[in-house]
Amino acid sequence: MQAPRPPRVVFLCQRVPWPPDRGDRITTWHFLQHLLQRGASVHVACFQEEDRDGEGVAFLGKSCSAVEAPMLSRRSRKLASLRGLLTGEALTLPFFRHGALTAAMARWAAAGPIDLVHVYSSSMAQYAMTVPARAKVMQFAELDSDKWRQYAAVSGPLGRWIYGREARKLLAFEDRVARSFSCSAVVSEVERELFRTRIPGVDPAVLPNGVDVAHFTSTGDAERHPHTAIFTGVMDYEPNVDGVCWFADACWPTLRERFPNARLLVVGSKPVAKVQALAQRPGITVTGRVPTTPPFFDRAAVAIAPLRLARGVQNKVLEAMSMGLSVVSSPQAAQGLGSVPPGTLTVADGAAATIEGTAAAFADPARARSAGLAAARWVRDEWRWERMLQRYDEVLERLDVAFPR
Repeated sequence: MQAPRPPRVVFLCQRVPWPPDRGDRITTWHFLQHLLQRGASVHVACFQEEDRDGEGVAFLGKSCSAVEAPMLSRRSRKLASLRGLLTGEALTLPFFRHGALTAAMARWAAAGPIDLVHVYSSSMAQYAMTVPARAKVMQFAELDSDKWRQYAAVSGPLGRWIYGREARKLLAFEDRVARSFSCSAVVSEVERELFRTRIPGVDPAVLPNGVDVAHFTSTGDAERHPHTAIFTGVMDYEPNVDGVCWFADACWPTLRERFPNARLLVVGSKPVAKVQALAQRPGITVTGRVPTTPPFFDRAAVAIAPLRLARGVQNKVLEAMSMGLSVVSSPQAAQGLGSVPPGTLTVADGAAATIEGTAAAFADPARARSAGLAAARWVRDEWRWERMLQRYDEVLERLDVAFPR
């Protein structure tokens, strides 16, 4: 009996899914790697954004059947996105529209039947709308339209108009995608409820992010400082910039008064000028890109996630917990986690609560460490990637996507 052929998969995502050093790359890499490990023949379409992405494309080319990854200049694409004002569509769509990816999709479709199209981020769904495939999975994670709605709510008159328009137009596109794909997926139950409200009649699957618990494992307390807090993330991403700058303005001066030797580590690539300027303040270090984050977690007594523009499951929270740190988080950054064991996470709404939560960890580092170790046990039980990818396998089984055995 002839063995079944490997399924032909087209995998679409905004950024080159390697190295897994930021939220979306972490997620896309693990799902892509899982498809490859199960024996799929995977064609990847994505964008390069910086010179080092060429290394990622070369790495993927060793295991993927094809990789199409044109360079994306955000400056020039911002001008291209203005076409949306003429066409009446969301500006996001022409921003991420590129002839090379359209041509690649046509080639791959002409070369033989496609068993699965997997799309991460609604902006990339435009390439898959007319491409025939046995099954299509739209991994929204979160509704991008709601991000623009949040931006509109905190902006001035011009921002309210631009962001509000983008929220409405993009939601209309997301609605069309969700109704045409075989399966929509979101990252948490909170997102699922929002999705049902915004796109009624479509019930998405829940595919949470996971944690590489082997990588995010503490090596001990030798370098730990009892009055050090850490914030991690890509530091040109507006929710991260807003959150850490708010913490530095609203919370850090009071914490330094109470704990004169307090330190704040801001760890992440691409710090914008506002973030770089934080390094001029007493006790704050801005690292820029680092080879790996675990050694920095091991210097801290507490992690902070004071995001005001956020939903979903925050990798920075899970990674800190996996490293054995207690976390002080805004409600927005914590809501995707569901039920968390008591004492392992401090949800702080506003400056006063954030100060008190951080100060409590500084004042009693042994108790904070105990809470962190409990958090690490919980993450290992509930949030390891292996468990999350089992859910993905269940989705693919329902869609009758067959893999070699």
